[in-house]
Amino acid sequence: MLVRFNTDFDRQFKERLTNRQKIQVLDSIDLFIDKPFRENFRNHALKGEWLGYRSISIGGDLRLHFKMIDDETAYFVAVGNHDQLYK
Repeated sequence: MLVRFNTDFDRQFKERLTNRQKIQVLDSIDLFIDKPFRENFRNHALKGEWLGYRSISIGGDLRLHFKMIDDETAYFVAVGNHDQLYK
């Protein structure tokens, strides 16, 4: 699995997250690359304004939103807690 990140994801990663959360995100992305549908991620399709995107939970209230570009490429677009992502 290949992963790509848009500029919004990069900005949110830098501005919203604590150092501990940043490590958690990076570790989770490494696991995602190996097995994107691992059970504890609760990988699921989104609805509403996020239709066409997917989300994984990486612990606590922290989520990563992404879109599958093709069978082997995930494009991460947002990171944050539930309130930050679903305004």
